[in-house]
Amino acid sequence: MPLYEHIFLARQDVSAQQVDALVETSKGIIETNGGKVEKIENWGLKTLAYRIKKNRKAHFTLFNLDAPHAAVAEMERQMGLNEDILRFMTIKVEKLDPEPSAMMQ
Repeated sequence: MPLYEHIFLARQDVSAQQVDALVETSKGIIETNGGKVEKIENWGLKTLAYRIKKNRKAHFTLFNLDAPHAAVAEMERQMGLNEDILRFMTIKVEKLDPEPSAMMQ
């Protein structure tokens, strides 16, 4: 299956528990469509370079995914409908890095 890195930004006024709920929802979508989440990193609340939908900060979360394209497309569709998610980006990669990302070091 293809390998992906997926990052999403959640609004600054949602709680950490709500961010965890968003993570679990996304993870459930991937797993029900035949994929698996290799790694989840919560980078915390960070300041944005510019305002996005009147927000100056956002909760950043990274997923490493081993999933078919249909599962990733469905997850992105659900994120697009969710008002708590400001932005998301999915990149196809050759291999997943099991080490902590540069943001966690």
